Amino acid sequence: MRVRGGGTGRVNIAGLVCYRPGDRSRLLYRVRVWRSRKGESKGLTWTDYRDLLVAAHQQLGGPIVLVWDNLSVHKMPPMQAFIDEHADWLTVFHFPTYSPELNPAEGIWSMLKGSLTNFAATNVDHLVRTVKRHLKMIQYRESLVDGCLTQTGLIMEPP
Repeated sequence: MRVRGGGTGRVNIAGLVCYRPGDRSRLLYRVRVWRSRKGESKGLTWTDYRDLLVAAHQQLGGPIVLVWDNLSVHKMPPMQAFIDEHADWLTVFHFPTYSPELNPAEGIWSMLKGSLTNFAATNVDHLVRTVKRHLKMIQYRESLVDGCLTQTGLIMEPP
């Protein structure tokens, strides 16, 4: 997203939409801000995704079955090595290629973008504060997170 104020920057968000039968749905996310500094990563790296998974494992307190899109960072050798090392609590499946309609997280991003319609940030920090506030609002409205799963047509059935 472009900002109208001085300076340049970019906001990247990684998120997990978490469902467990019998528990409330959750949205876990991490925000990374790029301020166009020398040597700073412009996008999310595999370590950002790794850290998000470790935090999710700690917060959820159990094994994770992760269904991921086919982003190249998700398939990098270091990420694959991390997944292999933690096979005791992490199982990963990939969505079919070009299938955003199956990904509940796409519904979250759509709601977030819709909530920012007609929003003009004065700088990157203003944008970050606003994005985090809107994500918190989504995060605490369980019905919105549940609706993202319903929209995909996928269901959760206990084993």
